[in-house]
This record gives sequence, structure tokens and C-alpha cells, in this order.
Amino acid sequence: MQLLLSQIAHILNHPFDVQDTLITRISTDSRNIQKNDLFIAVKGEKFDGHNFVADVLNKGAAAVIVDHYVENVDKEKQILFADTLDAYGKIGAFIRNQFKGIVIGLTGSAGKTTTKEEIKFILSHFGKVYATAGNHNNFVGVPESLCNMDLSADFAVIEMGMSAKGEIARLVSYVQPDIALITNVYPMHIEFFEDLKHIALAKAEIFEGLKPNGIAVINADTNFADVLLQKAKERTNKIILFSKNNHPNASFQTQDEGEHHLYNAWAVLSIIKALNLDIQKAASFIKDFGALDGRGKKHILSLPNGGTYTLIDDSYSGQPEAMKLALNALSKMQTRGRKIAVLGKMAELGTHSKEKHIEIGQAVAKSNIDIVVGVCEEMKDMLALLPAHIKQYYFADKTDVAEFLLNELLQNEDILLIKGARYSSKLYQVTEELIKKGSRN
Repeated sequence: MQLLLSQIAHILNHPFDVQDTLITRISTDSRNIQKNDLFIAVKGEKFDGHNFVADVLNKGAAAVIVDHYVENVDKEKQILFADTLDAYGKIGAFIRNQFKGIVIGLTGSAGKTTTKEEIKFILSHFGKVYATAGNHNNFVGVPESLCNMDLSADFAVIEMGMSAKGEIARLVSYVQPDIALITNVYPMHIEFFEDLKHIALAKAEIFEGLKPNGIAVINADTNFADVLLQKAKERTNKIILFSKNNHPNASFQTQDEGEHHLYNAWAVLSIIKALNLDIQKAASFIKDFGALDGRGKKHILSLPNGGTYTLIDDSYSGQPEAMKLALNALSKMQTRGRKIAVLGKMAELGTHSKEKHIEIGQAVAKSNIDIVVGVCEEMKDMLALLPAHIKQYYFADKTDVAEFLLNELLQNEDILLIKGARYSSKLYQVTEELIKKGSRN
């Protein structure tokens, strides 16, 4: 990005009458401030950026955005705005409006980042693509993505996430997509909502920011698809629905097993359809897109005493429906070894937690998975549902799980799925240890 400090002050309706500076970088992290950066003071759960204003100015920051003037600091270098995160978003929106290409915005309860990366990958065969880095999809990540936009790109793919009503509406007001996609509606973050319908309504806020004549793309098989469709109709008459029985007509293969990978591909092809690009050409590249780290990526790893096993690293998210999909995909895989699932607790379920963990147990009980390892107290409810022929193990936390798997459980040609809420179960640390010890370099 390249904006004059005077432009930023104008965007935020702040008086500006001092020496101008070209800003090429904005940061909310005081630790990495460089000369002539713009620092945005954000109040987080642990730190308040206002406490570091003097420090960043001493490092050479050109100015800071604050929600109140900080004492004993040059007032002329402080840009006052009531909500500093909103200030970041408004700067991002200003840059987005300079973008001449097509902006695709997406949200959903599960698989957002994978779908975003697949859209980016497929569109790269049609032009230059800019996309959200990683899963930077919140009130910091979305403005950051917009401020860093490559204005020479043909397409921009911006991911938006939420955990409460109104969050998508605010984010999409900055993104202003030409095409808006909702991948699915699942009971993610349900502890913060009255029911699943209200999650659907929160996701549907993405249509509020659609550009005039914008296109809505909706998974017609997901929960409360009728609610999504109705909200889309309030904004546009250009709507593309995709489902198991109605999707862009093209033959393709996916690298990874599982119905969710088909839905991702149908979503991508629906975007291609919305753009009036060659669907057959796009479909021919789907086989080249593989699952991401922590989101279903497969690793062939060595065992300590010889032989190999397949690790399916799905340790980023423990959302209930995504867990069921992953278990179903594991159940259908062909192997001469055994099918093993290491499952960690699912988070942000509130009063639904016990019910949802029981549902996972019911899903496993109907599968042909051979062994289940439950990690964390909540998984006891899941394990209690398993029939006798499915061997089970329990760990209170992730400590010693990797050692147990490598030295006691895993055998040649086994397939091992690891899935659980990233920060609650910390099973990603187990996958990291397994990959480190089993990679064949």
C-alpha cells in the first residue's frame, strides 16, 4: 500500500496540518514497527496498544491511530478515532475501492480457508490473484488483507469469519465484494447464538455488502439454506446455488477423499460460473489442489521400528460437523492397515457441548474405524458410545499422546486421523511431533 498520512487523516475525518509522510505499512503490533510505519493502537484481551504509543514513535513510526490522546506524546502524531479497529477497516475499504479487479468475499462455518485457497489456486490459471493470507479473517485480519491488496491483480479473494451477530456485516462493509459465497452453516460458536438459524442469519450478513449487481453463491444443501437464499434476494437477483444434485456440470477428481472436498470443488466451480470463465478448464485443475496443513493434509511417515503409516493432519478445527465429515472420510478409506482416530475436545459449544460430543460417539459407532483415542475430559462422553469392537483409549490432555502412538499403537500401513479444537485440545502439537519424528528426509 502507498498512502499519504494526509490521506489517512482525511479518510478518518481528522485535522491534518503537519509535515506529510508516505505510509507504506500499517501494523497493530508494536514489536515490529519500522520507520515511517503507521501504528494502530488496539485494545486486546491481554494488551492495550495505547500503552506502547511512546515506544513505537521512538522507533520511528510516522503516526499512531488512537481512541484517546496519549499523554506525554506529541499530539500532532496522534490521529484520533473512536474505534481504532474500525479506523483500520475504513483505511482498508479506501484501498479496496482503488482495486479494479473482481473481489470475491466468502464466509462459512467450516472449510473457509481451504475453499479460499482452492479458489485462489484455480483462478490463478485465469489471471493474477490476491488472497487473504492464512486465516486472517477477523477485525484485524480483514483490514490487513485489504491494506495489503495487490492493486495489479485481476481477482482478490477475501475471507471473513465471525463468532457473533453483526461481525460479518461490519467486515463486509469494508470488503464490498462483487461475489459473495457462503460455504456452509454449522453449529460453530453456537454458545454465542440462540440457535442454528441465528448462525445462518449472521453468515447471511455477507450479502449486505454486495456491490450493486453483485452475485450471491450459496450451498443449497447446508442448514437453513432457505434463510440464506431469502437474505440474498433482499440484496440481489443474481444468485447461484450449488448442491449435490445441482452443481456446475464438469468432470473432475479431488486429491483427497471426503464429501466436503466435493462441496469445496462445487463452490469453486460456482465462482468460475459467476465469473463467466471456462468451467471445464477450471475443473481440470482441481486434481492438483491438495488439503492444507492442519486441514486434512496427508503425510506418509516412518515408524520407529520400520514401516510407514499415513497421518491425516486435520488438527486445526474441532467443529462438530467437520469432525463428522472427517470421520466419514476416514471410514471410507481403503487400507491394509487399521483406521485410527485421535479426537480432541470441541470448543465454543456452550450448553450443547455434551450433546455434540455424544453425537461424535454415535457417528464413530456407525463407522468401520478400528481404534479411537479420546483426548480431554469432554471426549469421555464420546468414548462411552463406542461398541466393544472399537478399541478405545483415553488421555486427559495431549501430553504423552505422540509417544503412545509411535511406541505402542501404530503399525505398518495404518491410517491415523488427528482432529480437535486447535487451542483447546492442542492436538496440533501432537501432529507436529509425529511429523518431526516420522518425516523421511
